[in-house]
Amino acid sequence: MTLLATVSGERRGTTAIAHVVGEIDASNVAWVEERLRTPLTNRCEVLAVDLTGTTYLDSAGIAMLFGLATALRQHQQQLRLVVSDGSSIARMVALAGLGHAIPTHPSLEAALS
Repeated sequence: MTLLATVSGERRGTTAIAHVVGEIDASNVAWVEERLRTPLTNRCEVLAVDLTGTTYLDSAGIAMLFGLATALRQHQQQLRLVVSDGSSIARMVALAGLGHAIPTHPSLEAALS
């Protein structure tokens, strides 16, 4: 089996950060979501998902992010996305309307401020 993505996590205060490098599609979306939740604790207010290293995001990945945002809101937590301006991921986020439902930032620094 080929690993399509890697996900690493860290925490900065009350913010959990997950960095995704590679592809998110139907074949690995459950695995990616599990890894995105790894740095989260009940003390975290925000999960920032850094997609600047993501090269592909299909409809299963979009749906997972919508669902994750909903689940976090139920726990008074917020999902923030980091998406490079002009990238293919930014186009997918815009087409799916994800940016209207989830705060989207061009850099991790902007997402953390």
